[in-house]
Amino acid sequence: MRSGPWLQAFSGRFLHLRFRSGATHRVEIVERPRRTLSPADFAALEAACRTVVAACLDGRQLDYGLFAPDGLAWDRSVVTLIRDASSGAPVAFNAMPLLPVERGGVGEEVLHLGLVMVDPAARSGGLSWILYGLTCFALFVRRGLRPLWISSVTQVPAVVGMVAETFDDVYPAQAATRASFAHRHLAHQIMRGSRAAFGVGAEAGFDPVGHVITDAYTGGSDHLKKRFDVAAKHRDERYNRFCAETLDYDRGDDVLQIGRIDLATARRFLSRSVPRHAVPQLAVQGAIIAVQAVVAPLLQWLAADRPLGRLRPVR
Repeated sequence: MRSGPWLQAFSGRFLHLRFRSGATHRVEIVERPRRTLSPADFAALEAACRTVVAACLDGRQLDYGLFAPDGLAWDRSVVTLIRDASSGAPVAFNAMPLLPVERGGVGEEVLHLGLVMVDPAARSGGLSWILYGLTCFALFVRRGLRPLWISSVTQVPAVVGMVAETFDDVYPAQAATRASFAHRHLAHQIMRGSRAAFGVGAEAGFDPVGHVITDAYTGGSDHLKKRFDVAAKHRDERYNRFCAETLDYDRGDDVLQIGRIDLATARRFLSRSVPRHAVPQLAVQGAIIAVQAVVAPLLQWLAADRPLGRLRPVR
């Protein structure tokens, strides 16, 4: 039996979703877009992201992460783009680099929450659940519901609180969570090898106890440096207080948070963050991702006419 059409439908190597979010927005989530998309589609995605950056920075562009001259970040990031459903104009995107790390001698990846930019005209559109939670949830499901480590670098109290309240086992700033060996080890590796992913230069310092990056805005992220009084605040004052007491905003400090996505995280995301009108569509997308993650390996094994690495070499 030849299973070509079914295999093509369910065996995508990387996450790639397109769907409508209500009547007002269209969403595309692409893992490693330069590998996944055709040259024309990739060029359109890059141009759309640059349009959003220009809208946020008064016509200026960034030169780190996705927008570094070498363009390598497009090969190792998950990008979510939101467009206006009527005009097709891009209104927001996020870029989440997959940072290489090692745990127990085995290579893994940490999902870095990365750059989020929203056109000022669309900031009241209720997009945060897509930009922050949906991408993480989709990748977690796509990878077979296995716990996935995440990281975040920010000086914005609202983001510090969002990370602490959304994810599990977060250090620092999450009540009752102490730094474990895993937190320290992952933070050390990220600061040693992945600074360019979040625009922190080699000259920036790092406090391994408090996970504070000192003088962080020297590696291409200079445009994003904020004073405490203008940084978005969290509704829970303890996160605002944590940032005010921990970070030196005149110097330009950031905090590096390390946490995890697991089943408890996914349950909270579905019950607290997803708008009711989006639940049916999200259920469909979740089912598709689950099929890709669980059924795809079975279909690949059953396709006797196709090679499968060492288990079934090319004849």
